Amino acid sequence: MNGQKNATELILLELVLPNLAATVKFASRFAPLLKSGDVVALDGSLGAGKTELCRAIIHGLGVLGDVPSPTFTLLQIYDTPSSAPVWHLDLYRLEQPEEAFELGIEEGFDEAISLIEWPSKLGPYLPAGFLTFRLEIAADGNARELTVIGDEVWKKRLEGIGFED
Repeated sequence: MNGQKNATELILLELVLPNLAATVKFASRFAPLLKSGDVVALDGSLGAGKTELCRAIIHGLGVLGDVPSPTFTLLQIYDTPSSAPVWHLDLYRLEQPEEAFELGIEEGFDEAISLIEWPSKLGPYLPAGFLTFRLEIAADGNARELTVIGDEVWKKRLEGIGFED
C-alpha cells in the first residue's frame, strides 16, 4: 500500500481464495471479530476483489439484501443487527486526502467499522491500528491471493480462527 503504514506491520496471514465461495467463507469467519473503531484497509489493483470481499464481510455482519459498490457515492453506511454500523468507503475517485473529511470519516473511525477501498488515497489520515487486506489476482486469473497485514493487537485477535481450512 502506498499510504500510511502501521508502526509494527506484520504479515499475519497469507491465503489463496480460489473463488467467490472461498471469499465468502473467509469473510464469514472474519466478520464476527470486528467491532466499533476497527479500520480495515483493502488494497489491490482494479478487479482484485476488494468490493466483493467488503460485500462478504458486510453480509457476514448480518446485513441482508443488496450491498452496492460505493464507487460513485464514495460511502455506503449499513446498520448491522448485532455490531457497530459499517462504513464502506471506496476512495478511488478522491483527488486530495482532505476530501474524505467531507464524508465525516472521523465519525466512522470513532463509532463504526470502516472498510476502506483504495486506502492510500487517505494519505496521512488513515488512523493507527488499521488492518490491511492486500488482494492480488493470482497467476491463473481467477483465484485471489490475500495477504493480511497488521500489528500485534490484530495478531492476537486473529489467532485460532482457522482461516486456512
